[in-house]
Amino acid sequence: MRRIAISVAASSLALPLAACGVMSSSGSSTDATPAKGNDITVGVLMPEKTNTRYAEFDYPIIKSTVSQLTSKKGSSEYANAGGKATVQNAQMQKMIDDKVDVILLDAVDSHAIRAMVKKAKTAGIPVIAYDRLAEGPIDAYVSFDNELVGEVQGRSLLEALGGNLDSSDKIVMVNGSPTDPNAAQFKKGALSELTGKVTIAETYDTAEWSPDTAQAHMTEAIGKLGKDNVAAVYSANDAMAGGIVKALKAAGVTKMPPITGQDAELTAVQRIVSGEQYMSVYKPYPDEAEAAAKAAVALVQGRDIEFDSLTRDSVDSPTNKKIPSQLVSVVALTKDNIKETVVADGIYKVSDICTSAYKADCSAIGLK
Repeated sequence: MRRIAISVAASSLALPLAACGVMSSSGSSTDATPAKGNDITVGVLMPEKTNTRYAEFDYPIIKSTVSQLTSKKGSSEYANAGGKATVQNAQMQKMIDDKVDVILLDAVDSHAIRAMVKKAKTAGIPVIAYDRLAEGPIDAYVSFDNELVGEVQGRSLLEALGGNLDSSDKIVMVNGSPTDPNAAQFKKGALSELTGKVTIAETYDTAEWSPDTAQAHMTEAIGKLGKDNVAAVYSANDAMAGGIVKALKAAGVTKMPPITGQDAELTAVQRIVSGEQYMSVYKPYPDEAEAAAKAAVALVQGRDIEFDSLTRDSVDSPTNKKIPSQLVSVVALTKDNIKETVVADGIYKVSDICTSAYKADCSAIGLK
């Protein structure tokens, strides 16, 4: 069953992992006779650069964890596709040619990468889908509970509307990329909360998660509905929320309606502080990245017990059933819990958030 508990404090996020023995199962490469030794290479393929998390958080944590687990003898090979499936195919082919030992794959297009996953399998290189569930014979999947992300976003919008909630309230939905399977799960989760409680007046899918395209979508929605008839905006992530805010400002909106987001990007946290964005979904990247690195090393070194403890969940893809998985929980980030989440986890310092432009807003919410 999917874990659906939501914790306000990020420190409690380790509980679902610890309950399975996951976070305490780091072990060492001497726990068992490995299929391969410490001199391994983990290939890491990330999907796009619009979202800053991949280069700033995910990969550095993966690289550090791989090094730690292999007594600094293991290495990581990194590539980012910049949102292009053809580029990612070429990058994956290079990793296969380079004979990396295992690949962590965050797919640009979950369907288009299927043939490359098969190629890796034929070459004897296991593939772990990371963050996004890819098609093909993947060996495991490490991500967040994506439907829960959408549920948290939808529930937050309803909470923001509060006592003024009315089924005639018009909501604009700006969803993620249609080639990203996560986007469909976010949308499904959000609709499970919103349907029947508000009116989804306009809905858009946004190619490549582009903030510029999201801005254009919002401009179109304002033209159809009128700037004063948008009760709230569902934005699937923070980068697009930034484009949506630009569209609303350009239309003359001075007080923003509740706007969701995801990824807890620094600019989004600052928008939350200033009241331009209502919330973001904080996904504890250290937990996800560390779990993925541990699973990759355990898998390639043949430490089956540890690998099984790291992948006790199970998901289905369009091509494969019962894929061993680790699904990490998430947190609704609002102005009320910034210190207990992204600051407590060391993602940002208060000084990073409360720059001169935001000092007064920070002071108003007690963020010092």
